[in-house]
Amino acid sequence: MVERRHLLDVDDLDREGIERILDMARSFAEVQRRPIKKVPSLRGKTVANLFYEPSTRTRLSFELAAKRLSADVLNFTASASSVQKGESLKDTALTLEAMGVDAVVVRHPVAGTPWLLRKWINATILNAGDGMHAHPTQALLDLFTMRERMGNLEGKTIAFVGDILHSRVARSGMKACRFMGMEVLAVAPPTLLPPVAMEGVEFTCDFDAALPRCDVIYMLRMQKERQQEGRVPSIEEYVRFYQIDAGRMGRARPGAMVMHPGPMNRGVEISSEVADAPYAVMTAQVASGVAVRMAALFTLLGGAEGGDGIA
Repeated sequence: MVERRHLLDVDDLDREGIERILDMARSFAEVQRRPIKKVPSLRGKTVANLFYEPSTRTRLSFELAAKRLSADVLNFTASASSVQKGESLKDTALTLEAMGVDAVVVRHPVAGTPWLLRKWINATILNAGDGMHAHPTQALLDLFTMRERMGNLEGKTIAFVGDILHSRVARSGMKACRFMGMEVLAVAPPTLLPPVAMEGVEFTCDFDAALPRCDVIYMLRMQKERQQEGRVPSIEEYVRFYQIDAGRMGRARPGAMVMHPGPMNRGVEISSEVADAPYAVMTAQVASGVAVRMAALFTLLGGAEGGDGIA
């Protein structure tokens, strides 16, 4: 069996590895500004997008990233496949292996699924989100977005605000930010904070007190199912204490930026006034996603062959 490299969580990378991907992503971002937005770096490779959960940004950006690297792309969605006839994840994966795919990008509602795929098939696995566990390429694209605007991230402070408990974005993001030397805050109601402390992360329920320390305010989507679980007294109460609006932005550090992984609930975790402001960088995050996923795919599938992938 050929030895493959995988990206299952940010733990698979050290700081040097992260910086290498971010540097490569900058080169691929330049490709996106060309009249012909394509390079031959992964010609002859096949990438399968295996999505068992709905997705817009992640699925489309992985597809676009692979195509801009000249790879062939197979798009799989559970709702339009033999999964509806009872086919197991393992059998679906083995079918893709029989077709000769080189990489599988997987999103699945069950935590740990990418690790199972790594055992079952001889293809590179990229985790596009597994349950409430991890979302490594989101963390990388967020780092890229911050670094392009702020330069060196060492010593900067980021606050992840909202449903930390159920957020794979927060879990991978907080790890990645710590790797880069950032101070990390987790801000949420007590019922939406993890029950166990996370190394290097400061937990607080007081958003207003945290704001003057923040260079980056990372808002998380308030999931409607959490309201039904009784995690917060009411949506109005949540908005009162944890929404980022223009008034709260005035308490953050000068030049602070607002991030959100999408989709946003305008009027809940973020006001429209803030969402549409110049310091809100959500569209930049989407653009970063294509370049970073190009860099990740090239690093895992083509990087060992030499060169920087840019032609």
